[in-house]
Amino acid sequence: METCWEEAGWERLAPGVARRRMPEWDETVGVVVGRTDILVVDTGATLRAGAELRSGITRLTGRRPTRIALTHPHFDHVLGSAAFAGCEVYGATGLDGLLRREREALREDAIRHGVDRDAATEAVDHLVSPHHLVCGELSLDLGGRTVLLANVGPGHTAHDLAVLVPGRPEVVFCGDLVEESGTPQAGPDAIPGHWPAALDRLLALGSADARYVPGHGSVVDAAFVRAQRDELAARFGVSG
Repeated sequence: METCWEEAGWERLAPGVARRRMPEWDETVGVVVGRTDILVVDTGATLRAGAELRSGITRLTGRRPTRIALTHPHFDHVLGSAAFAGCEVYGATGLDGLLRREREALREDAIRHGVDRDAATEAVDHLVSPHHLVCGELSLDLGGRTVLLANVGPGHTAHDLAVLVPGRPEVVFCGDLVEESGTPQAGPDAIPGHWPAALDRLLALGSADARYVPGHGSVVDAAFVRAQRDELAARFGVSG
């Protein structure tokens, strides 16, 4: 089964843990397979992308995904969510209200970045708000394995959620708190003064040997995250 993930365009990170770098915006989507539940980390930029992810995961595992963790509220990470009908959705505290208030801004941001207008409108019209909000940390039992959802922000946004998958190796899905394929993007919703501290919390979450999965780009190690933390502190004039 592990070979099948790679043949289907996924990167195997650990037993039962994989990620896919999506075309167009290079956003990462992750999957964690337990005996009873399957967790998807982020859902792509359109309903079509979400549907393709759902059907691909179902084909590879023989089961439908049951849970979704959204790392932050940008279009390329959340707009595929409605394609995962019946899934329980998790996000950082306040994400539900933001997605209700900012639907038009989310749609316009997607269009500005190249999503077809009709596809963006359809995805936003059917956008799913989180059913479960994470204030500190929340453990999820997937059957035979437990993952930890951690509200480590604010930083890249006001609603940054990381996902720790224990094991050998540990895997940490970072969302866009970490980027490898380019300079981390600080848009109008970023909170630069808190971003380095968010990366400190991210590093405390995973071990020194963990594999850190950025929102965009290749998997990195703790040394990379620490160096990016220092670069952001210098860039934003944050001491400590």
